Amino acid sequence: MRLLLRLRVACHTTLFISRSLMTTGASHSKGRLPDMTEVRDRLRAIVGASTNWSDHVQVMEERKSLQSLLASKQEVLPPRKMRDSYIEVMLPLGSQPQIREKYLNVYNNVRFGRILEDLDSLGVLICYTHTKSELRQTSPLSIVTALVDKIDLRKHLIYPDSDIKITGHVSWVGKTSMEVKMHMLQLHDGAFSPVLDATFVMVARDPENKRPAFVNPLIPDGPEEENLFKQGELNKTRRVDFSTASLLKTAPTADERQVVHDMFLNTLDQRTVSFRSRILPPNSVWMEDTKLKSLEICHPQERNIFNRIFGGFLMRKAYELGWATACSFGGSRPYVVAVDDIMFQRPVEIGSLLFLSAQVCYTESKYIQVRVHSEVSDPITREHHTTNIFHFTFMSDKEVLHIVPQTYGESMLYLDGKRHFDATVKSRNGQNGSV
Repeated sequence: MRLLLRLRVACHTTLFISRSLMTTGASHSKGRLPDMTEVRDRLRAIVGASTNWSDHVQVMEERKSLQSLLASKQEVLPPRKMRDSYIEVMLPLGSQPQIREKYLNVYNNVRFGRILEDLDSLGVLICYTHTKSELRQTSPLSIVTALVDKIDLRKHLIYPDSDIKITGHVSWVGKTSMEVKMHMLQLHDGAFSPVLDATFVMVARDPENKRPAFVNPLIPDGPEEENLFKQGELNKTRRVDFSTASLLKTAPTADERQVVHDMFLNTLDQRTVSFRSRILPPNSVWMEDTKLKSLEICHPQERNIFNRIFGGFLMRKAYELGWATACSFGGSRPYVVAVDDIMFQRPVEIGSLLFLSAQVCYTESKYIQVRVHSEVSDPITREHHTTNIFHFTFMSDKEVLHIVPQTYGESMLYLDGKRHFDATVKSRNGQNGSV
């Protein structure tokens, strides 16, 4: 009950802060709002990156000279307020139809994968705005996405013929990391209504993107900002606790062990006296039969400003594979409900082979929990490394089949999927009463 109360307070606080910053922050509300093209142009200017491939390699080499501009400790950096990093961006899908094609899907709605790309770019720019120096335009920091903590969808459909506004600001700061809150709204009947809320965690590193670098501290201004900052601390603690309790590190709980054992007993063939004789229960499907895979060749076109593959591109490709998996499994068009706990474990180099594997790992009623594993391979050395694990929650138009694991490893995937489902959908139901 206390946790749900904290979640309600945090939700109301975030919305209050956003409305306050819209009127008092360093926004562009009095003039034309920048679009995503301008966001990416600003990022290239801040880093000194070039749109030309050969020039870009040289610029990255020259950035090494910025090492001396890094702060030796956080205390020497000027503190900032939330309004200092506040940004509003427009996706003029209604007023500028020529950009609509890029965002359009076959159902005549906005492609959510494109929204993930835009949120990733905007989150980086917000952090650069928080850490900017008045003495120079080029930043010595390499700011990259470390984690997509959570994205909650308030609407199933995002329409392609109405303008979209995305707002965001830094809401919490550690020594070298920053939490960013972003909100997306769409224009309907002359007013912007909420579409989604997103929380990203960014980290600052040195010019060569090898070691952590200090960032400006954040000073909350007023009780509402203090509550939002405290929520950032709680989020950090929650992430640590969730990681500590990972099934890769600790055994399942007693309740979880009972769930696995009950599923196992439910699949035994009662006509035989054998633990190896397994049958599929009614209205069920083996987890192994829900997989879809894809391969991407990482071309320079998909690079970010640091000469690695753009994190937003990875999220888009993972989401689209996850959606296809949920669609083929559920037999109807699925809607994304939530995205959570996307950890960027290592960068993806240009020229790599990117293997994506999606699997339905948990279902309940109309909900489909999909896990996408991202693995990179060097075509020369043939070494494989995990880069990301993505968790997507979809909802189907109808009841879906039950997922049944066959092996112990699949049982752990099932429990992990259930944990993510409970942490997103069930907590959301507790807040709002409905999804």
